Amino acid sequence: MSVFEKIMGPKSKYDRSLPYTYEARIRIFEGSEDYNSYFADTICGLVEYLHKNKIGPDEVQIVEIYQKKESPVDVKLFSTPDRQWLFKPDICRSFEEHYKGHIREDSCSFDDRDCKGSGP
Repeated sequence: MSVFEKIMGPKSKYDRSLPYTYEARIRIFEGSEDYNSYFADTICGLVEYLHKNKIGPDEVQIVEIYQKKESPVDVKLFSTPDRQWLFKPDICRSFEEHYKGHIREDSCSFDDRDCKGSGP
């Protein structure tokens, strides 16, 4: 880990073309506007965390959080047609076009980030 990363955090978090973090929103109960939030700095980390906590793709709305905007992520990018989670390397392949130039065969621009999820 470089001195910059120790002080400022992952370099990729300063790339404005990439989300700063990801949030999964799960309604507390049907019809409610209230929800619980789960977070991770990578989509793969968030998916793994949700899976470990027995939360399925149909239960969540995943949002990319940028510095000045939020953008919902299409469920097709992080789940199979029968609504099961995608995991590495399949989720990486799914996001190649979405993050054009940031995901390569053997690495990605998110490699410097912590993949741990958290919430609520």
